[in-house]
Amino acid sequence: MPLSFTLTTAAACLALMLVGGGLYEFLVVDPFWPKRLDLIQPERGGISRRRFWIPIHTLFELCVISALVAAWSAPAIRSWLWVALISHAVVRIWSAFDFIPKALAFERADPGSTTEIAARKWTHRSIFRLPLEMLACAAMMAAFVGLARAY
Repeated sequence: MPLSFTLTTAAACLALMLVGGGLYEFLVVDPFWPKRLDLIQPERGGISRRRFWIPIHTLFELCVISALVAAWSAPAIRSWLWVALISHAVVRIWSAFDFIPKALAFERADPGSTTEIAARKWTHRSIFRLPLEMLACAAMMAAFVGLARAY
């Protein structure tokens, strides 16, 4: 099995995990934590988002970049991998400058020091990252299918 197929398969699986994690936060975590800040504060027994997001993002980025290098000679596959990488990069850059600093502030905040309105604004804006990750995931699936058909 060619390396490009293995790396693309791994990146596609990780892209599915990114979308699943985003859906989990949107459907399960985000509706409740604005009223209970401790739900996202690991020091107070809440979930640690970074234990999931940091490894998944890092592995996805390494796999998709490696897959891009390995599949460079296949223009159709290379295009899908670029779409995945660029849409994911947009999410990561946007998150780095906007969402992550605010999320860390919420995680460190004392109970009662932040408003539910501020938290709700964060959750409502955060959902707009999900379509970009879904685009990355769809592009990874297209690259995977393209490679699977080729082999």
